[in-house]
Order: sequence, then C-alpha cells, then structure tokens
Amino acid sequence: MNTESEEISIQDQFEEIIAQDDKLAIQDFLNDQNISDVANLIYENSSYEAQIISHLSIHRAASVFKILEPGEQKRIVKNLPPFKSAELLNELPADDRVAFLEMLPNNVVRDLIKVLDPEERKITLELMGYPENSVGRLMNPNYVYVYEYNTVKEVLETIRRFGTNTETIDVIYVINEQGELLDDIRIRDFILAGPEVKVNELMDDRFIALHSHDDQELANEAFKMNNRVALPVIDNHNILLGIVTIDDILWIAQEEFSEDIQKIGGTEALNEPYLEISIPKLLRKRSGWLVLLFFGEMFTASAMTFFQNEIETATVLALFIPLIMSSGGNSGSQASTLIIQAMALGELSIVDWWKVIRRELLTGFLLGLILGTIGFFRIIVWQQLHIYDYGNYSMRLAFTIGFSLMGIVLWGSLVGSMLPIFLKRLKLDPAASSAPFVATLVDVTGIIIYFSVAYFFLKGILL
Repeated sequence: MNTESEEISIQDQFEEIIAQDDKLAIQDFLNDQNISDVANLIYENSSYEAQIISHLSIHRAASVFKILEPGEQKRIVKNLPPFKSAELLNELPADDRVAFLEMLPNNVVRDLIKVLDPEERKITLELMGYPENSVGRLMNPNYVYVYEYNTVKEVLETIRRFGTNTETIDVIYVINEQGELLDDIRIRDFILAGPEVKVNELMDDRFIALHSHDDQELANEAFKMNNRVALPVIDNHNILLGIVTIDDILWIAQEEFSEDIQKIGGTEALNEPYLEISIPKLLRKRSGWLVLLFFGEMFTASAMTFFQNEIETATVLALFIPLIMSSGGNSGSQASTLIIQAMALGELSIVDWWKVIRRELLTGFLLGLILGTIGFFRIIVWQQLHIYDYGNYSMRLAFTIGFSLMGIVLWGSLVGSMLPIFLKRLKLDPAASSAPFVATLVDVTGIIIYFSVAYFFLKGILL
C-alpha cells in the first residue's frame, strides 16, 4: 500500500512526463504502476483520463477500467477514439462489460454492441437476455472444466491451455458429456494428487451452485455462507453456464447497501452517482416519497383538527405535541432501521415476526418508561423551580405526558419493527419502510394516543 508521500510522488512524476509529451515514456510509466495507482491518477487528472487509458496496454487498461466509478467509465468510453473503445470493450470480461452496458441508454448500448467482435457480441447479448438483477447478468462464461474420466495430468494440461482466459482457476469444474455439472474441485487437490489419479477419485459430489435466474441477493448470501472465490451457475437442467466471482458480488453488495440507505432516507434508489444524475431525474426520484409523506402528514393535521376543542381548552397540551410526536417517530425509525439491517444480513426472516414482537414489546416498554419518567419529572421540576407555571393540575399533566410517552414509544417500536417484515411478506423491499415513512405513520397515531391519555387524566378538569 502506498503512503501519502508516495502517492504525491507518483502524481508529480506523471505531471512531469505529461509535460514532456513523450508518448513512449508515458506508456512505460503507466504500465509500471499498480492498477489502483493508475485509477487514482485518473481521478486526480480527469482531463487526461482517456489519454491515460489509451497509453496502457489493453489488458491493463481493461483491469483499470473495471474498477473505476461508473461516471468515469462513461466519460472514458465517450472520449476514447472509436477503435480504442471497441478494443477496450472487447477486452473486458463479459460480466464486467454487461455491468457497464446496463448503465447506458438503449441507443448507446446498440451502438457499442455493434463494435464488439462477433463472439463477444453473442456472449454479451446472451447475458443481457437474463432478467435484470439476476445471477445470469453477473455470470462469466469463461471457466475451466474437465471430465470425470480425465487424469490429474490431463487436468493440469487443460489448465495451462485454457486458464489464461479465465478470471480465476482456484476451482475446476467437472462436467459430463452433456455439460451437466457433477462437482467442483479446488486446484490444490489436483496439485497434491499424483499425475495418474483420475478426477472421479477426487470427487465428493458436494458442491454449491447458483441458478442463472436467481436474484443477485441470493448469490450474495451464498458467498457469505461458503468460503469460495467463485461459484458455478447452472440452468434448469443442471447445465453449467458460467461462474460468478467474489469481486462481482462485492460490487453488488455495495450497490444494494447504497440503494437501501437511499430508501431508508426517504427517496427512490438513484442508481447513478449523485453528481451524474440529471436534475429532472433527481426531482422525480425524490418527489414521489415527499408527496406521499406530505399526504401522510395531512392526516396528522386532520387528527389535530379532531382534537381542536381540547387544544383550545387546554393550550398547555399544545406545548408538548412536538415532543410527543418526535419521540414516537424516533423510536419507530430506530426499530425500522435495526430490523431492515438484520434482515439484510440474514439475521432474521419473516418467520421470526413473533420473536421480534416480543422483543420490541419489552424494549419499547422500557424505552417508553425511560422517556416517560424523564417527561414526568420535567413537568414536576419545572413547576417546583417556577421555571414554568403549569397551574394547579401540574401533577395530572405530568402523568399525562409520562404515560403518553410510554404509549407512543411502545407503539412506535412495534410499528417500526413490524412494517419491514410486513413489506417483505408482500414481496416488497423492506427498505421502503423508510424512517420518514415510519415517523409519519407514528405521528398520526401518536396524536390520537396523546389526546386519549390527556382526556383520561384531565377530563372534567382542563378538558
């Protein structure tokens, strides 16, 4: 790993070489750097990004290109000469190429596919034919396979012959004459075995495979549960189609995390870098939730209108409405965020709903008791210190605030924890039960709880 001084030194060297305008020197310098250092140079020198890619050997250019942010990738392909763009896209692994094309408008995709070599075009179209967000879109069709009757010597020869065109050779796949997957064997087993040992002697018939139409999130779970750098992908007939590697899954996990964070914040997933997305599209992504939440808050206003006479009669109750509403919304948002994260990590599922209710009943009650106690003594202390005069009924008001907080925090915890599970049961995204949505829902019911408790304690006195 380079230190900060080394990074500065690389940048200084690059500026000196660029100033000399010596193409051979630029090429030698860039090809001597680590892939990650070249990527940093592109970020720091955006005006030279296409030039940097052009001076790299095509293999290294593809390696750099696939680790760049989407915005950088789009600009590079746009600014490269057509023949260089074609060369770069043809060199990219099929799965990385498809991931890049997915981000582009359809008309641009059509033009770029035309520049691909016939074989690469065929592979790309096949992968793009799989459903969006399916494992098939992540699949790399280049892998090393052998037959069960091969010897270890033949396997090693196959690896030497075809291994250079694959992303990984950590695992070798065993198929039959029909192309059906029989097993996967780590390369270390072949290295440690004698040359005349046959593949079927090393097989244990235990392997994990992904289905081409599986959701990408299932692939993420499979990689987390199994210590593999790659997993095979099969179709409905157990035919081996390709492999998915861990680097693709890490990108997917990052994208899923970003989408969930955006949804939790009360917006649709942007699916583009913030600075790259157009204002009209950003407006469309954000306005839907805001309008929905606005209509939700209108119900809060309606609830307050229903209790208008009580507010006019006991105006002191209005002072605590923000306190009551925010406490319920905060507890609901906390619970919702925790449940969404637990579901994303596979720590709980729909069948655990009763366990969640029991935990949130206890947790919500205790949290409500803590806040209710603070609210209760806040009224008493303020009255005793003459900071604010709540009148002759300060004790009843204190009980009103205390019990209201207990009820609303408990209710908020239950709503916030159950809503993600309910949405998951409907096969919707749990992240859609965003914190603002939960807070809005709890606000409406919180007003009803608050004034119902107030009516109980203050009926015939202030109400």
